[in-house]
Amino acid sequence: MSARNALIVGATGGLGQAAAMALAEDFDGLALTYRSSKAEAEKLCAGLPASCKGWPVSCDLADPASVHSAIADAAAQLGSIDTVVFASGVAIEQPFVSQIGESQWREVIETELIGLTRVVAEILPIFRAQKHGNLVIVVSVANYTFPPGDALSSVPKAGMEALGRAIAKEEGKFGIRANMVAPGIIDAGLGTHFLKTLYSPEVWEQQKKAIALRRFGTGGEVAEAVRFLASDRSAYITGQTIIVDGGFSL
Repeated sequence: MSARNALIVGATGGLGQAAAMALAEDFDGLALTYRSSKAEAEKLCAGLPASCKGWPVSCDLADPASVHSAIADAAAQLGSIDTVVFASGVAIEQPFVSQIGESQWREVIETELIGLTRVVAEILPIFRAQKHGNLVIVVSVANYTFPPGDALSSVPKAGMEALGRAIAKEEGKFGIRANMVAPGIIDAGLGTHFLKTLYSPEVWEQQKKAIALRRFGTGGEVAEAVRFLASDRSAYITGQTIIVDGGFSL
């Protein structure tokens, strides 16, 4: 059996790290991108199980040349790229739309939505040449139930989700799949930052009561959905979004 390899874009974030640990159970090699936290990426590689080899790869999504180099480097290190997980995001606060300036819009759209288009432009020729490929994009539950103040995060992710569906529709004939995972309120990465710094504990308790399961999610729970979509167990699923929110959007 040939080796199975994956590239995780945004691997040093909370959800990216959780996805790396989950995919390491199924894949032989992982290329893990970082923008500035090389030490964190190296630590993550060192913590993978012995059955999975990890490589840190520098990637700045705002720089097309960096994206090109990162995917070329990952392909050279891994030999093949069967799956790409896009879990990158910008550390933002939660201003209302009336408070968002153009520079803020540009930063998040450039990194997330345009960053994803750059990854897609580089990876689709590789997927087509090998006649298979799998893309898993981490988006947001705010595309399904909007919490006030989340536009800066959810607007670019709505575009990312639409792009994922377009890829699924257009590239399926080449053996390429694309799916999305939409986390709710997750106590990991940026979610943990929000829980500690935004609003009062009373506000978060009210939010928790709005969740059917009455608790916030974990990075590992989101990662299990990513792992499923990255695996052959989801071989006949494409263009879909799995919402991992404990029932927040019901």
